[in-house]
Amino acid sequence: MALAGWEDPTIGRGGDAGNPDRKIALFNDIVGAGLACGQAMRLGSAFGRHYALVVVAVVFATLMAAAGLRSAPGVLMVPWGSWFGWSRSEISLAAATGIFLFGLTGPFAAAARPRSGIRVTVIAALAMMGGSSFASLFMAAPWQLVLTWGVISGIGSGCVSNVLSATIVNRWFVTNRGLVMGLFAASTSTGTLIFLPVLSAIAQNHGWQPVVWCVTGAMLLLIPAVWLLLPESPAAIGIRPFGARDDQPAHSATRANPLKSAFAALGEGLRSRDFLLLSGTFFVCGFTTNGLVGTHMIALCHDHGMEAVAAGGLLAIMGLFDLVGTTASGWLTDRIDPRKLLFAYYGLRGLSLIYLPFANFTFFGLSLFAVFYGLDWIATVPPTLAIATRAFGLARAPVFFGWISASHQVGAATAAFFAGASRTATGSYLESFVVAGAVAIAAAFMALTIRKTPASPMPA
Repeated sequence: MALAGWEDPTIGRGGDAGNPDRKIALFNDIVGAGLACGQAMRLGSAFGRHYALVVVAVVFATLMAAAGLRSAPGVLMVPWGSWFGWSRSEISLAAATGIFLFGLTGPFAAAARPRSGIRVTVIAALAMMGGSSFASLFMAAPWQLVLTWGVISGIGSGCVSNVLSATIVNRWFVTNRGLVMGLFAASTSTGTLIFLPVLSAIAQNHGWQPVVWCVTGAMLLLIPAVWLLLPESPAAIGIRPFGARDDQPAHSATRANPLKSAFAALGEGLRSRDFLLLSGTFFVCGFTTNGLVGTHMIALCHDHGMEAVAAGGLLAIMGLFDLVGTTASGWLTDRIDPRKLLFAYYGLRGLSLIYLPFANFTFFGLSLFAVFYGLDWIATVPPTLAIATRAFGLARAPVFFGWISASHQVGAATAAFFAGASRTATGSYLESFVVAGAVAIAAAFMALTIRKTPASPMPA
């Protein structure tokens, strides 16, 4: 709430001084922004419109850390099982809960952001993620694992997700939106690239507790950077969005009821064919990425005799290639029909997953899988956001995209839980990966049925 007044640059300039809401907003500006406002103003003056690149760096680091936290249960699944005696299905339930709430929180966070402010939302999310991971050091029962790594961290990380990326891209950029969204989406793979090999080595050599300390520290260290460097909007520091003309109006956010805005967007979306198709394909995206591979790949490799460090390195290779593939996807989204991109991405992913059981878990076979699968791990995000923005309008796209992203996490939670349950029941992950591959190929053809030229954006 402390930054709510930043959304209207006319506050405090006279002409409406008697309005109580404006007085409260002005008070919040002065008290809540404090020294951070002055710091951002000075940096804004120094960088001009290129201050958007500073914002990109801060948000990229935040998204990367959140990705590291969300990937940690995949590293800790085997150590937790050995330490506490918990089954894969019990641990998978906590991972699935976190993934589900990660997605469900997104649209509400997007709707609430105009009231609470971007900075306050992100800082609160980092505090929740750091606090929940720290509290897990004292857990002794599976329900405590679900509470810390499932409920609390899921809600916290849900505030720092694709909907934050969509808000930043639409608010700070007029040109190159696809490229920046691709870069943000790639932050997930970069988080995997940086965190997984390191966390896997720590877990293998020192146990699971030091891993939790590392995750907690990463969350808390980002709070000062967000407080000092992330203003609410370009207008808040006296500049215009990157690529905007001087005669373009500045961003103006509304303070509608967050719950009402979120559910209103869902109701309208359910009447839209494009929304349903995007939600369906994004469900498959979650099912075939962080839900299945992100959660169970290290455990799958462990079943075939690979050490955790080697399996973490395999995921790091995927992350490296996804950093390239997803950033390139953003560049391509600015130039190519996004439906065709989604067809190619889902089709390639499905073939990669079907190939995996036949890779024999040799160095060459797994490396080939890591390259082709990694190239489009999160490459679907930029074209999906581009279609949503065209269909629902620039201002409200983040809320609609939040619901579409929620379907992504529902798919991920479904895969995380049922792959673990299937492994417990049958002793193998084979069926889970083959089914995921077939579903991804089906999603490729679904993407082609989305309208090439979406209808006019829905009125606000």
